[in-house]
Amino acid sequence: MTVSKTPGDIDSIDDAIAAAALRRLVRHLQHRTDAQNVDLMGLAGFCRNCLGDWLSDASDGAFDKAEGREAVYGMPYAVWKATHQLAATPEQLARMAASVARNAREDALDEALDESFPASDPPSMTAPKSQSVGDQKGG
Repeated sequence: MTVSKTPGDIDSIDDAIAAAALRRLVRHLQHRTDAQNVDLMGLAGFCRNCLGDWLSDASDGAFDKAEGREAVYGMPYAVWKATHQLAATPEQLARMAASVARNAREDALDEALDESFPASDPPSMTAPKSQSVGDQKGG
């Protein structure tokens, strides 16, 4: 197994290590049924449904969103919802809405940056550098 030697570079972590961490996270969420999805959304902008959807997306069609969610919940979503999900309060819904809006802004910014600047030509390389007074000729 290869361990990332570059701090913060998630893409250099070996897939087996990343998969083990994901499984641990999923098992933790299966155990912590008291952690409501609306609270996860309000704090972090994602929930169990998101993880299940991301699993489905990463599977390249091997399984659909319902199957991805069942893998995360450890049971069909409808069963988990009927067994563990509580009614959301207005405060929880407001926090979730604000958090989801923040996700959208960050996604839009990421898209704008991706479209504006090719990876091979970042703005720091092409933007003219301003000269300070001491750098000017004759100064």
